[in-house]
Amino acid sequence: MKDKEKKRDLFGSRWGFILACIGSAVGMGNLWMFPTRVSKFGGGSFLIWYILFILLVGSTGVIGEMSFGRAARSGPVNAFGMACETRGRRKLGETIGLIPVLGSMALAIGYTVVMGWIFRYAAGTFTGATLAPSSVEEFSSVFGAMASSFGNNAWQLAALAVAFVILMFGIGGGIEKVNKVLMPVFFLLFLGLGIYIAFQPGATQGYQYIFCMDPEAFLNPRVIVYAMGQAFFSLSVAGNGTLIYGSYLDDEEDIPASARNVALFDTLAAVLAAFVIIPAMATTGAQLDQGGPGLLFIFLPNLFKGMTGGAVIAAVFFIAVTFAGITSLINLYEAPVATVQEKFHLSRRMACVMIGVIGALVSVCIQGIVSDWMDVVSIYICPLGAGIASIMFFWILGRKFVEEQVNRGRKKPLGGWFYPLAKYGFCALCFLVLIVGAWMGGIG
Repeated sequence: MKDKEKKRDLFGSRWGFILACIGSAVGMGNLWMFPTRVSKFGGGSFLIWYILFILLVGSTGVIGEMSFGRAARSGPVNAFGMACETRGRRKLGETIGLIPVLGSMALAIGYTVVMGWIFRYAAGTFTGATLAPSSVEEFSSVFGAMASSFGNNAWQLAALAVAFVILMFGIGGGIEKVNKVLMPVFFLLFLGLGIYIAFQPGATQGYQYIFCMDPEAFLNPRVIVYAMGQAFFSLSVAGNGTLIYGSYLDDEEDIPASARNVALFDTLAAVLAAFVIIPAMATTGAQLDQGGPGLLFIFLPNLFKGMTGGAVIAAVFFIAVTFAGITSLINLYEAPVATVQEKFHLSRRMACVMIGVIGALVSVCIQGIVSDWMDVVSIYICPLGAGIASIMFFWILGRKFVEEQVNRGRKKPLGGWFYPLAKYGFCALCFLVLIVGAWMGGIG
């Protein structure tokens, strides 16, 4: 094990690892879905349920995936194989481990399309193209043309190239260094936007709504379900990205403390986004009921265009979104890259080339159907991957192994509450998200 650890690239510092995990978690869900759901589902009522589910997932699933990865010193394929080897079924475990790896690859391919849009809009804030349309209808027409089949090839491939240049430099030299810069800058940019928006006329109505507590909404099952989905997907538990990052940790790392920080800063990112977007919409008296890509690429640019200093606001906003997106993209591609390295004994650069070529070819071809593509992956494969990983770690490897791995590097062991809450509570939550998401057509 020691020789293997020496050969395996590791994070160079605790905060480097934490910032990388924050980067993987902070993504489009925080930016184009969380503010909308806060607005649609009762403001503070939704926020309370969201925080409760964040606490549950962060204190069980995130800790579990990080610890599982560190214990295996590998990605999902070898980690699941290690778990099933205790039952004499290693090959079965390795085969099952392909599910979260393929899920990560599929999600990364879809995310590549989205990053192409973001790169184009970020660049357009400097040329004037992003805010050039004169109405919501024109913004919608421009976005529709870009999001059509083969409508944004160059910017999409540019985004992919940036991600793989970072990945080629490895964990300490690439992923860690980039996240150490991009994540603090992301928070500073959004904090600056939030302060600016706070001084705009009418912004206080947005804040009042965020903190409004509606008892009827609080007890609404629909609010609870969407808060559950938002929290689950926000923390990136899918049996792939968090697990693979955990595999690059040394034994001195206090994983529960790191998981707590990841959950905290991911929540802060989502709340910051709400503090920017909801009050900004309130300044025009608009109702924030449009989430997803339409919010980022149609309604917000139209809003920025009419604001004082709108060009600067748009530039800061899309630069921050670019930083959040690229850190998530490199996390999604890391699991398939690491798997190809491990199973085919290739250099990191060659593994990056192989996965990058596949990502480029497929992402260019799915531009016109990316929404359906992402729905299938997020509704079915992500919660399934998280559920299988939790079964492997908490059920198959057992309590003694789990507590030993989770408490490694800690001065004080976690309380007796952790294992049963993770084994029963989090595992059940994974499959509840899968079932309810399939029934409702997506809750993430």
